[in-house]
Amino acid sequence: MTVAVRVPEELSARVPVEQRGPGLDRDAVRLLVSRGTEVSHHVFAELPRLLRAGDLLVVNTSPTLAAAVDGWIGHARVVVHFSTRGDDGRWAVELRDPDGKGTTRARAGGPAGVEVRLPEGVRLVLEEPLSGRGERLWWGRVSGEEQAGTGGPGIGVAGTGVPGIGVAGPGGPSGRVSEPGTGVVRPGTPEAAASGPGAPGPGVPRPVAGAGALGPEVSRPRVSEPATSGSSVSGAGVLALLREHGRPIRYSYTERDQPLSVYQTVFSLPAEDGAGSAEMPSAARPFTARLVAELVSRGVQFAPITLHTGVASAEAHEPPYPERFAVSEVSARLINAARAGDGRVIAVGTTAVRAVESAAGADGVVRARAGWTDLVVTPERGVRVVDGLLTGLHEPEASHLLMLEAVAGRAAVGRSYEEALRGLYLWHEFGDVHLILPEEGPHAARCFSNCG
Repeated sequence: MTVAVRVPEELSARVPVEQRGPGLDRDAVRLLVSRGTEVSHHVFAELPRLLRAGDLLVVNTSPTLAAAVDGWIGHARVVVHFSTRGDDGRWAVELRDPDGKGTTRARAGGPAGVEVRLPEGVRLVLEEPLSGRGERLWWGRVSGEEQAGTGGPGIGVAGTGVPGIGVAGPGGPSGRVSEPGTGVVRPGTPEAAASGPGAPGPGVPRPVAGAGALGPEVSRPRVSEPATSGSSVSGAGVLALLREHGRPIRYSYTERDQPLSVYQTVFSLPAEDGAGSAEMPSAARPFTARLVAELVSRGVQFAPITLHTGVASAEAHEPPYPERFAVSEVSARLINAARAGDGRVIAVGTTAVRAVESAAGADGVVRARAGWTDLVVTPERGVRVVDGLLTGLHEPEASHLLMLEAVAGRAAVGRSYEEALRGLYLWHEFGDVHLILPEEGPHAARCFSNCG
C-alpha cells in the first residue's frame, strides 16, 4: 500500500475542531491540497478560492444515526453497532466489548443463535456472518416488544431519501440484478439473482466483472425469506430504539461522547423512511452554511446524492460492504453538464465517489440509479466521472487509499501523506481534510484509459 508508516497516536483528532478553542467553527480544520505531487497547505475556510466557477461538488445527504446501543449477553455487557438493514428485515450488526473508558474494543461475533438483550424488551439473535472473510459483522434478527408509535415502512423498503427517485428498495418481489460493469443492484427487474447451489449466497447478486472485490463472500438476505417470529420488530421499531437508547458510534481515539448533532453534516437530510448512516460521512463535516453560501456566490454548484454508510471499525481494514445509495435524475444532469463544460466534478467523500461511479456507465455518463452497490474503486478499475476528491486522512492499509490512488495516482497519494505526517495533520472524523485536484496544465483533459 501507499502509506506504509504508522500514524502516531497524537495525530488522532480527539474532539471536534470547534471545541479546541474559542471562536472556532467547523471550517477551521486544516486543508492539504495536492495537484499531482505538488502539495500546498491551507485552512478549510480558504476552499472557495481554491475552486472555480463551474466546478461541481457532489455531496452526500445521508444523516448519521445514533447506531450504538448497549446490550447484554447473559450477564456480560456488550455494545451493538447497528450497521445496515437488509431487505428481509434483518440487520447487519457488530458486537463490541466495553473497554471501561467509555468506548469499546473489537470482539469476535457469533456464534449463530446467540441472543443479545436490548432495552425495551427487544432481542437480537445472530444468524450468520455477513462475509466469509471473517465474523466481525453478522446478520441478526430483532424481535420483541414493538415500540410505541413505530408504524410505517421499514428502512429501504420503499424510500430512497432522494426526491425524484421513486424506485422501490432492492430485493423487491421481482428480484434484482447488477448493472453490468457498475456493481449497482437494480430492483424491479425480471431477472432474479440465482440462489441455488454454487450461488453467491442467500439472495446475493452474482459478482459483476470489474465491479469490486466483494462478490460471493457477502451474504445479503432474500426479501422472500420469512421472519422467524411473529413478533419481529419493524425497521421503524429499530429506529425508535436507536432514537431512544442509541448514541453515535465512537472509538477509543476520541476523548468523550458527543451529541448526535456533532456527527451531522450541513448537507444531512432526513430520509422519508428514516434511513441513515451508521457512521458520519465525515468529509463534509467542515462545511458551514456560510461557506456553502460563499461557494455558491462564486459559481460553484452542488449535486446531492445519498449513500448510507455502514460501520467501519478502526481495527478492521476490509473493503467496504454493499451499501444502499441513490443518484437522482437532477444530480445526474448536473454532473453530466459539468463534465460537458469546463467544470471539474469533485466528490466530497469516498461515499460520494462510490455512489457516482456506481451510477456511471462505461461511457462516463451518469444516469439516475438507486439500489445497492458493491463497487470497490481501485486503480485497476479507475474512475469514470470524478476529477477530484475531498476526503479525510485514512489509516495505512485502509481500502479507501486504493480509491485515492484511482483518482490521483500512487505517487501523488504517497507524497501528500508524507506531507500530512510531516505537517502534523490530524486524522479521523474530527480531523483535517485532503483536497485532491487534477494537475494543472495547458493541455489537461480527462483520460478514460483506466476506465475499462
